[in-house]
Amino acid sequence: MHVVIMGCGRVGSRLARRLEHQGHSVAVIDKDPSAFHLLDVDFKGIKVEGVGFDAEALEKAGIKRADVFLAVSSGDNSNFVSCKIAKDIYRVPRVLARIYDPRRAQIYRRMGIPTVAPVAWATARISDLIFLKQSYSRDTFGNGEVELIEFELPPMLAGRMVREFKISGEVHIVAIERGGGAFIPVSGTTLMAGDILNVLVLRSSMSKFKKMFFMD
Repeated sequence: MHVVIMGCGRVGSRLARRLEHQGHSVAVIDKDPSAFHLLDVDFKGIKVEGVGFDAEALEKAGIKRADVFLAVSSGDNSNFVSCKIAKDIYRVPRVLARIYDPRRAQIYRRMGIPTVAPVAWATARISDLIFLKQSYSRDTFGNGEVELIEFELPPMLAGRMVREFKISGEVHIVAIERGGGAFIPVSGTTLMAGDILNVLVLRSSMSKFKKMFFMD
C-alpha cells in the first residue's frame, strides 16, 4: 500500500514511521524541509518539500498510485482542500483530514471528507477516564459520536443475558472476551463473572450506558 501524508509534524512523522515499519511505502509532504528531521534517520520513503494542494508536490509524492492520503498539517483549510484534490482529481480510494475545529468536521464530512477532530476525541476520552470507573474507551468513531468501550463485567451482573443490555441504536454488546478467547454474543448469551465486554455506545446515550452497567 502506498500512503501519502501531508504534514510532517509530530502526528505526520509518527504515522510515517509506523506505516513504513509495517511494510508500506510512504511519502511525506511538508512546506518546511526542516520538519523532516522528525523522521527516522533510516526513513526510506519519499520526502517532498511543498504543500499538499500543489499538483507538482502531490505527483512527486506518488499521488497517482496512492491508496491512502492523510492530511495532518496544522491548517484545517489546507487539510480539507488537499483531501478534496486527492479524492476528486486523483481518485485516491481513502482520504482522511485532521481538523482542529470540530464545528467544521461535520461540514467536511458532508462533502465526502472523513475527519478526525483531536479536541472532540480528547474531550470524550478524558470524560470516559473520569466517569466510567474501571472501563476505558478503546476507540472512537466520527468525532466521538460513537464509542467502543471495553471493561470487565461488574460481578453483580453475572448470570444476566445479553438481551438485557441492548438499546437499539444506542447500546450494543458486540464482543465478549472469555477464557483467553473472544466471540460475538447472541441475545441469549449468558454473561459470566470475569467477562470482558466490548460495547458500542452512542455518546448521547452514555448516561444510559453507565446506569445500565454501573448503577450510576
